Amino acid sequence: MNREKLIDQVKDEYARTASSASQQNHIQSTTKLTPEAYYEKLLSKTIDEINQGTFDDFKSGEQIVSAIANDKTLISN
Repeated sequence: MNREKLIDQVKDEYARTASSASQQNHIQSTTKLTPEAYYEKLLSKTIDEINQGTFDDFKSGEQIVSAIANDKTLISN
């Protein structure tokens, strides 16, 4: 899949997740970041990994977001 398309899909997934998390307000209590800041940081790292080809075998942004949610080691620290 085209990396730009994956990036767009990942942006949409993180925007939805950040909006939901903002309503639940659970990230701020554990990370000292607002949900928006937390997901913006995560998005930036994810985009870097997409551009490096880490997720070339993935078929959608949703798959990438789900994989990262289950294994944070997929993105660089």
